[in-house]
Amino acid sequence: MIAFSSARRHAARAAVLALAAGAVGATVTAGSANAIINGKDATERYPFMVSIPVSADELQFKGVCGGSLIGRQWVLTAAHCLVKTRADGTVRIGSQRYKSGGTVRTITRTVVHPGYKPGDPEKGRPNFNDVALIRLDRPVREKPIRIAREPGRPGTPTRLLGFGTVVESPDYTKWVFAERLQQLDARRGSADECAPGYADRSRLCTVSRVPRAMACNGDSGGPQIQRGRNGRWELIGVTSGPGAPGVPCSEGPGLYSSAPAFAKWIQKTVSRNS
Repeated sequence: MIAFSSARRHAARAAVLALAAGAVGATVTAGSANAIINGKDATERYPFMVSIPVSADELQFKGVCGGSLIGRQWVLTAAHCLVKTRADGTVRIGSQRYKSGGTVRTITRTVVHPGYKPGDPEKGRPNFNDVALIRLDRPVREKPIRIAREPGRPGTPTRLLGFGTVVESPDYTKWVFAERLQQLDARRGSADECAPGYADRSRLCTVSRVPRAMACNGDSGGPQIQRGRNGRWELIGVTSGPGAPGVPCSEGPGLYSSAPAFAKWIQKTVSRNS
């Protein structure tokens, strides 16, 4: 973590924590997304959903990131969850509760995409190559989610999942992380529904189908899913950040790293580290 002068410390805390915990909000916009604002309790079981406790010692901060089980021993998450904060050693898989249930496993290895570059909210730049992998100490029984061959076209219905804050505030001390898994119905947005230069082949613009709702602080790294041809959920996105600078979580689009775009890197990384 970076040390800051006392004059900049308060503002820096909000910015760094937004990056670390995953914030999509204004004033704390720093290129990541944390908790789902105005979502609802999960209506079904998602065995692939992963919660990752994270912390930042310098800021005395403890929070959460999300992840997706993509193999019996591998979790896909956002790079900024492992760079701006640190994972606290374990993850919880397949539970609808943040702090209980499911399967707990120890992290034995983390691999951040070598091309990862953090976003710059002041210059309107999103995170780049914002994906990372976590290897677990041993396999789990929960069923992994399949990575889609490609995301659906703009307008395709999707769903967002996360344990992020349900209170939208620029003050991280007021964040309240969801005890129960939250879900939000969304859709793939077109590139021009996000700010210029934000969405591209590897970054998906995402728009809520519910008024004043979107992923926010604490939802970072979590999944965006769509129904495949067989009707089963498949993974298309990893919560990365806001889709436009300077807007609150609930008022702006979200930006998701495209899981299909990184499928080859994921496959190679898993093969080399198994």
